[in-house]
Amino acid sequence: MSNKIKFVQDIRSILPIKESFDIVERNIDIGGRDSYLYFIDGFVDSDMLQEMITIFQEITVSEMDEYPTATDFIKYRIPHIQISEVADVNLAVTDILAGHVGFIIEGYDSIILIDLRLYPVRGVEEPEKEKSLRGARDGFVETLIFNTALIRRRIRDPRLVFTSLKVGNISNTDVSIGYIKGIVDEEILNKMIEKINKLDIDTLTVSDQTLVEVLDNSRWLNPFPKIRYSGRPDVVAAHLTEGKFVILVDNSPNAILLPIGFFDLIQDADEFYFPVMTGNFFKFIRNTTMMASVFLTPLYLLVDKEILHLPASWEFILPQEDYALPLFWQFLILEIALDGLNLASLNTPSSLGMSLSVIGALLLGEQSVQAGWFIPQTIVLMAVIALAAFSQPSIELAYANKFLRIFLLIGAHLFSLWGFLIVLVIEILILAFTKTITGIPYLYPLVPFDKKKLIKVLFRVRTKQNSN
Repeated sequence: MSNKIKFVQDIRSILPIKESFDIVERNIDIGGRDSYLYFIDGFVDSDMLQEMITIFQEITVSEMDEYPTATDFIKYRIPHIQISEVADVNLAVTDILAGHVGFIIEGYDSIILIDLRLYPVRGVEEPEKEKSLRGARDGFVETLIFNTALIRRRIRDPRLVFTSLKVGNISNTDVSIGYIKGIVDEEILNKMIEKINKLDIDTLTVSDQTLVEVLDNSRWLNPFPKIRYSGRPDVVAAHLTEGKFVILVDNSPNAILLPIGFFDLIQDADEFYFPVMTGNFFKFIRNTTMMASVFLTPLYLLVDKEILHLPASWEFILPQEDYALPLFWQFLILEIALDGLNLASLNTPSSLGMSLSVIGALLLGEQSVQAGWFIPQTIVLMAVIALAAFSQPSIELAYANKFLRIFLLIGAHLFSLWGFLIVLVIEILILAFTKTITGIPYLYPLVPFDKKKLIKVLFRVRTKQNSN
């Protein structure tokens, strides 16, 4: 009987219905016509589907004659909101695998797709890395449509648009680009959409990061991040109103903000949830600790070598006793040890957290000093650097600063002051000539210079009403 129905054999040849238990084919009779439903078990709201099947089976033969096309049937007999129809089997199969219900009725030349998806999803909780003292407590989740709703809840403007794209020959991952028409740079936006549409990749293995890597054609040796991740809808909404756009990838709780430069990466939500003076104080502390995290250990090494000199009142920070391991190697070992502890904390079960704390105390505490591995000064300096890294809103920028610090440390160790200065100049040149994924200078609005925008990103300015 199924041979008479268009599309059925084609779908059966593509979908492993008998091999995969979660791909369901349901045969029903609607008004004397043989009909088939195709869906993925676990993606569909079974109660709504059962109710819809009950409604369909009550249709009589004479009623079906009143609906000569699938469009007519949808218009008069399907009591659901999100419905579409396609005549391409491959497109239908892609949507079925994404969670839609494929509905084939004998005599119709198209496949009806009904969105009855009910994904397993966690609550919209505040992102762990981007906690705010006073801001909103919601955050993105792994479901794309929920994330767009969280943004639209904050921007109730008809110009806010979310385009729909698919990336990955195998995964067919849903990707959406959000922007506000009339504010966004249309030329940059169109280039990005065209670039994503031309991507030839099998799958987004690790979701958003895979997409970023295939979009970014720059050399991988450049440590500076070209995008900003955020799990906060309020941060994304603020960037959209500034003329930027956001890329949302299904199955990822992170939004990709573009175009992003260096000064965008050092801004944090808390700076804008507090009064102007407090917000500027937060900015000052964050920027100061960022500079300290880059220069503290290389400069300390130069001071210890007596290439640079401290005022007499500050000489107490210098080593007061001999040490067996050179300072350079102490700093380098501590760099590795701190990251090792960070990675270990991510993979340590909560029941073993106390054991990890004991190991960390043994490694970086008084015992390591007594064993002659380190001196107290190096441990204190690395603790300050670790705190400075945690104060940065961007993990990627914190690691870029780490790499800059290590290269400065190596230069100071091998060639003293000249080595430090040469490495510093090279790093500044790399920063100056780096461009974002969209081709904008990385140091804008410093290079090229734009005074008004530079003041706005460096300082928390007071919000003013629009001038009429």
